[in-house]
Amino acid sequence: MNKENLDRRGFLKRLGLGVSAAGLTMAGCGSSGKKLVGAETSNILDEEGEMTYRINPHTGDKVSILGYGCMRWPFKEAKEGEEEEIDQEAVNRLVDYAIEHGVNYFDTSPAYCRGKSETATGIALSRHPRDKYFIATKLSNFSPKTWSREESLKMYHNSFKKLQVDYIDYLLLHGVGMGSDAMEEFRNRYVDNGVLDFLLKEREEGRIRNLGFSYHGDIKVFDYLLENNDKYNWDFVQIQHNYLDWNHAKDTNKRNTDSEYLYTELEKRNIPAVIMEPLLGGRLSNVPDHLMARLKEQEPEKSVASWAFRYAGTFPNILTVLSGMTFMEHLEDNVSTYSPLKPLTDEEIKFLYDTADLMVQYPTIACNDCKYCMPCPYGIDIPAILLHYNKCVNQGNIPQNSRHPDYAKARRAFLIGYDRSVPKLRQASHCIGCGQCVPHCPQNIKIPDRLHAIDAFVEKVKQNKEELA
Repeated sequence: MNKENLDRRGFLKRLGLGVSAAGLTMAGCGSSGKKLVGAETSNILDEEGEMTYRINPHTGDKVSILGYGCMRWPFKEAKEGEEEEIDQEAVNRLVDYAIEHGVNYFDTSPAYCRGKSETATGIALSRHPRDKYFIATKLSNFSPKTWSREESLKMYHNSFKKLQVDYIDYLLLHGVGMGSDAMEEFRNRYVDNGVLDFLLKEREEGRIRNLGFSYHGDIKVFDYLLENNDKYNWDFVQIQHNYLDWNHAKDTNKRNTDSEYLYTELEKRNIPAVIMEPLLGGRLSNVPDHLMARLKEQEPEKSVASWAFRYAGTFPNILTVLSGMTFMEHLEDNVSTYSPLKPLTDEEIKFLYDTADLMVQYPTIACNDCKYCMPCPYGIDIPAILLHYNKCVNQGNIPQNSRHPDYAKARRAFLIGYDRSVPKLRQASHCIGCGQCVPHCPQNIKIPDRLHAIDAFVEKVKQNKEELA
């Protein structure tokens, strides 16, 4: 199976079968009400209203289709001069609700929440029996100062301490494919220092139950790791996948490939996919107003976000779909969407692809609010700036020129919203173009260029220049 041989009609037909060549099994009911049964595995039967699960064909793990991404835990409001701390009580409540409603896959990293996610996640999960959840964490040795074997293994062992576990269910090489010379960086981080060989040995000895990698950016690294799957025997791979990136990743993210290629390459090798960014950092739940109306017209009682989650869950070779749920209402909505999953029909999938074709006409920036670019050495709040710009694009509040009838309204909304979203000392005007943020961006955004363009636009809007676009 490859992209050249797989036409759109054939793919939609294959999705409609609800059967995976990889042997992943879906629990719950399809859109027709019929239970979906894997080709050579017995199905898990769930009652109506219960979470849908997939079976990992390598280990037999019964994994909830909704996975909890722990990169956006809620923080307490900090007093002036004090560092923000994670709201542990809120995290505990979220984890308790998730486990109570069938979520059992929790994904974290030493890099998340400014290094505090693993500790908070470990505290919350340790209050539950160990067999009630799977922990996924990463070897996030991004910085060259952590590339040595000593520093990398120190990070690895610290994860066990922070998570309060003696084995890790799913361990990932984090951010594979990032950097200006991604293959060289991969070798420095994992191969030349012997770290990957060490991790393979850890898997043999049971301290790692599943070993995989999260892919960002350079397709040469992705292809290399899959071509050498006989050597590494990847248990799973984490990819970015959503209905916009299926065809438009090259257009929106300037990436080397789209998620159709990534997904099909994994499927034909029987490697389960874990999905990140099903909402593109919220961009697929905060769509332009007329596209929101288009989605709501189809299912008025459902959230806009539920379309994206149903899309991701419909693919049979997907083990779990991660969502970084900061607020209880987001968790409740996603649990509802997947309890059980109602797979999309062929017509609904086409509807979403048509929606994506309309969406790419809007000049939003492909920021997913992952905060890998932070902290900025000059104090700039990069994600807040880019997200404010995207919000104004979606709401039609990007003033075009002073002759436009809605110019005054758009101008006011843009400027006031900018000052409210981003303190003046953290706005784009303070970017000196050092470029320190660029290699850390998994979306390959040329961040200084974007910040300078936004700053120039802001100045034109402030000065009421005749032409702004």
